[in-house]
Amino acid sequence: MKDEIYERHEREMDKDSLLYRTECYTIQGAVFEVYREMGCGFLEAVYQECMERELRRNGVRFVAQRELALHYKGEPLAQTYRPDLVCYDRIIVELKALKEIANEHRAQVFNYLKASGLRLGLLVNFGHYPKATVERIIL
Repeated sequence: MKDEIYERHEREMDKDSLLYRTECYTIQGAVFEVYREMGCGFLEAVYQECMERELRRNGVRFVAQRELALHYKGEPLAQTYRPDLVCYDRIIVELKALKEIANEHRAQVFNYLKASGLRLGLLVNFGHYPKATVERIIL
């Protein structure tokens, strides 16, 4: 029984790992181009501006800092979330410029996904040397 559940989970993960493959490839290309050009060591706001320019160059539809409404027991909250980028109306891209990504950052993307109803988030870290990293987070 346990093996059957594990195998089903593996099949689902394989299927999910292909979620928005082409779109993710384009976004990741933009990430690596920004890192190639700018390198490590800038503030997150610099990478945000560079990513917006690179995404535009690549024809990626995106909204920067889109406000996500939050609800508690069906009632709207005054607090909102603002992910760095929502690309193609379906992928949340959260940018960081840290030495290392922690579980709190993964939880932040996961919460953005829950609040937005979207399924895929990319957690991008420009602060990692010798290359930028991109983690896929699937709800």
